[in-house]
Amino acid sequence: ACTGIENIDEAITLLEQNNWDLVAAINGVIPQENGILQSEYGGETLQGPAYGPTSHSAAASSAPSSSSAFRHVVPSRQIVERQPRMLDFRVEYRDRNVDVVLEDSSTVGDIKHILENELQIPASKMLLKGWKTGDVDDSTVLKTLHLPKNNSLYVLTPDLPPPSSSHSGALQESLNQNFMLIITHREVQREYNLNFSGSSTIQEVKRNVYDLTSIPVRHQLWEGWPPSATDDSMTLAVSGVNFPCHRLTVGRRSSPVQTREQSEEQCTDVHMVSDSDGDDFEDATEFGVDDGEMFGVASSALRKSPMMPENAENEGDALLQFTAEFSSRYGDCHPVYFIGSLEAAFQEAFYGKARDRKLLAIYLHHDESVLTNVFCSQMLCAESIVSYLSQNFITWAWDMTKEANRARFLTMCTRHFGSVVAQTIRTQKTDQFPLFLIIMGKRSSNEVLNVIQGNTTVDELMMRLMAAVEIFSAQQQEDIKDEDEREARENVKREQDEAYRISLEADRAKREAQEREMAEQFRLEQIRKEQEEEREAIRLSLEQSLPPEPKEESTESVSKLRIRTPSGEFFERRFLASSKLQVVFDFVASKGYPWEEYKLLGTFPRRDVTQLDPNKSLLEVKLYPQETLFLEAKE
Repeated sequence: ACTGIENIDEAITLLEQNNWDLVAAINGVIPQENGILQSEYGGETLQGPAYGPTSHSAAASSAPSSSSAFRHVVPSRQIVERQPRMLDFRVEYRDRNVDVVLEDSSTVGDIKHILENELQIPASKMLLKGWKTGDVDDSTVLKTLHLPKNNSLYVLTPDLPPPSSSHSGALQESLNQNFMLIITHREVQREYNLNFSGSSTIQEVKRNVYDLTSIPVRHQLWEGWPPSATDDSMTLAVSGVNFPCHRLTVGRRSSPVQTREQSEEQCTDVHMVSDSDGDDFEDATEFGVDDGEMFGVASSALRKSPMMPENAENEGDALLQFTAEFSSRYGDCHPVYFIGSLEAAFQEAFYGKARDRKLLAIYLHHDESVLTNVFCSQMLCAESIVSYLSQNFITWAWDMTKEANRARFLTMCTRHFGSVVAQTIRTQKTDQFPLFLIIMGKRSSNEVLNVIQGNTTVDELMMRLMAAVEIFSAQQQEDIKDEDEREARENVKREQDEAYRISLEADRAKREAQEREMAEQFRLEQIRKEQEEEREAIRLSLEQSLPPEPKEESTESVSKLRIRTPSGEFFERRFLASSKLQVVFDFVASKGYPWEEYKLLGTFPRRDVTQLDPNKSLLEVKLYPQETLFLEAKE
């Protein structure tokens, strides 16, 4: 009515260029000198026309009345100083994990510079992977990626030699391999053969499938991924898919039946009404627009797709749809909603270490409330609120629009918070939604600190959140103190138990050493006894095998030998001169001096008799008629 623009696509384009600020969009179209458009909210004076000269209805009205019409459309805007939002990154490189904390105004290059100091790897050699939005460059500002509080990334260094470890080498080899994924589109029974490198993530595969099948990632239902593929940021190399080929099947998640034309209308209308619902169109008739038709589009086409499916079996899947629909309506700058059941949110918020605990914020959405659109777009998506919630809260959401979902939440509420809180929520009227419940976990129960209704401002919402955090911080300090004291007691007990264990092990080791020593002594004694018995047996055998000693009056030539032992004792014996030298050796061995251990030495001249041929006779070796020999132990 003001600008004369009748093309809906052109109007929506102008609004999107001006971030859905209606006054700014109109001022951008109509020349500045035609007038001043003033907003009574916040005291701003905006340059622009009082009315559009090309519209018949506007030309007939006065400037003040036209200005009044604008005031109803302009949403109130609160100027809140933006606090820096801190992002946590856990970066994995081979067998190391590096934690990096940065403001969201930093760039990807800043992360690489920090990693360069930690990992001693040039930033130019790094490939930083794991981004949910695909590949980015070093100049990309983190804020533009709309990242959650906690993020997981990994570093690839294809230009650097792999480590000596065989595991790391195999992983690097897998990252460089090409995987063929044979993907069957279930609904149309069509097969796609797609090649991906091992460094590609599962999320990248799903985005490529979206380009081929037009099934959004959040609506894709997969079959065939290995059990180890639990995270979309995981690379194919480590996901467990078969090499070189792996078969997968994809289809669309079941949803309410709708025609293709209805789907297209919905997709168009979500963009058209995302920031222009509720109060923004309250006085649309002042622009000459009928309640049943808005910008030439039937009101039936303005219906949004539901935030959450009715009678959803799995709360995690319902929250996935809620998050996706919330992003499509209000943009990517919104609280990071916890994906999972309410019980899982309790575990995440309340049951970790005292230092890691947070408050639980439960956002209750209602599409039929006139406050919902303003609360979501102006308060809940304000950067200061998003940052504060990310740092201090676990945020969980539920849609109360459908009666079945409302009844289900009230049942959960009764179970976890009691009937009083459930009754309080049950009595809330539709126009009092959305609600924001602040929950603090205590030792024996969960306490609802605050119930914030939708008719609030950014400043008031922030103040109430800060008040809840202040109460929680006081309780948290007590919990930390109790936990530290308990851990100190447990540490003392562990140290005592460890000292007792070490003492027992020392006693056991000492006892085992004594037992081993006794066993070794017994073994050596047994060996000694066996050797002595063996020697005695040999000695007796040799003694029995000796020829009889000839008598002095024997008519045969007799040699008389006198042998001195190492201890100084002497023993004598007569041998036939014709006897072999071996007989002398056997005689000496029978006395306990085996010739393998002792040598038999002659005196004049000094010689080693044991070196002579034992088969020669005593006469031949000149041990006749008599000789004195002495024994000496061999070295």
